[in-house]
Amino acid sequence: TGRLPHGEVLTPVFMPVGTQGTIKGLSSEDMHSLGCKILLGNTYHLANRPTCELLRKCGGLHTFMHWDGNILTDSGGYQMVSLLKLAEITEAGVEFEDPKNEGSRMLLTPEKSIESQNDIGADIIMALDDCISSTVTDTARIEEATWRTIRWIDRCISAHRNPQRQNLFGIVQGHLNEKLREWSLGEMIKRDLPGYAIGGLSGGEAKNEFWRVVEQCTRPESGLPANKPRYLMGVGYPLDIVVCVALGVDMFDCVYPCRTARFGTALVRTGTLRLTSNEFASDYRPLEPGREGPLKNYSRAMLHTIVTKESAAASMITLHNLHFMLSLLLEMRDAIRAQEFPAWVRRFLQEFFPTAKPAPCSFCPPRWVKDALAACNIELDDIFDWSEGAVELPDMPRDHSKESKESKESKES
Repeated sequence: TGRLPHGEVLTPVFMPVGTQGTIKGLSSEDMHSLGCKILLGNTYHLANRPTCELLRKCGGLHTFMHWDGNILTDSGGYQMVSLLKLAEITEAGVEFEDPKNEGSRMLLTPEKSIESQNDIGADIIMALDDCISSTVTDTARIEEATWRTIRWIDRCISAHRNPQRQNLFGIVQGHLNEKLREWSLGEMIKRDLPGYAIGGLSGGEAKNEFWRVVEQCTRPESGLPANKPRYLMGVGYPLDIVVCVALGVDMFDCVYPCRTARFGTALVRTGTLRLTSNEFASDYRPLEPGREGPLKNYSRAMLHTIVTKESAAASMITLHNLHFMLSLLLEMRDAIRAQEFPAWVRRFLQEFFPTAKPAPCSFCPPRWVKDALAACNIELDDIFDWSEGAVELPDMPRDHSKESKESKESKES
């Protein structure tokens, strides 16, 4: 349990991303109705619009967006990766070109990032780190980013003017290099911060590399302290979250559930439903038969009719996807509290990959999942066929309409 200025947050927790003070298509009241306790805002975008000066004058982002729950703001460092062609990185900080205002530049230093986040008033604020893509291969650049991130955390600590009200988290870097991660971990832990993030992942690295970095950063004795929040930045696929909770991660955020909703894709316990597909035109079942949710009375056929055509559809599916994510994390918390988490993980995987069965079977979940869960003593050999001939299913399997499945089975027989 995390005790923050705007209430307790039970972990593990997923934080919806409200880039500029709102979850696209939803109100703060909608977020309350979902039981959301903490959401994320983006310092870079908030500094550009509505500006930190305006937020400071109105009493901070909580007042501005009429939200009495908790807020985490990122530092703006991620834009080094996402807007790299618009940025120049030096020891002083990061100079960005405003993509919405050609010719306008802004220098984001560690001090300025903290000043902006102090003005925004978030409950958790993130240190500015030198964030590079996990696919970068330049060893000198990787080392420079790792060392600079530690130098910058000290500048962030010195600049922080509200340590009693706002919790400053540091970010562990080190790319995919075990030795650099080990050094970054040790240096960051020395700072004895309220919490820590695992940075530099979800940038295109192989999943076998991804989970090993997470495991190293959460490993008992040598990893981040178990009595402080451990935040894995930018991870939002349900499968990734389940595995990383098993490894010891407490906090997650990602735009994926909301962004994919705007393209007409709903998240369900058997993967994704691409409601734009014609196969759902006459599928009158609810999104998830037998499960509660904000869209439990709407058919797939109805949603198929309006997705990408009516603005209400994006809001509706966003509401559903966030309910799905928050409910998933609630289930995990209940299973952990009941000391039944390993059994819960096994059931989740069997439901998420319904075509994968015990041997003999032609399909299996992604093999990185087996390896990662074995590292935390959750065995899967008895429920799936991991033989060499079994075809790995995708991390985000696609569900289909009942009619489509029956038609395919009829043709195969």
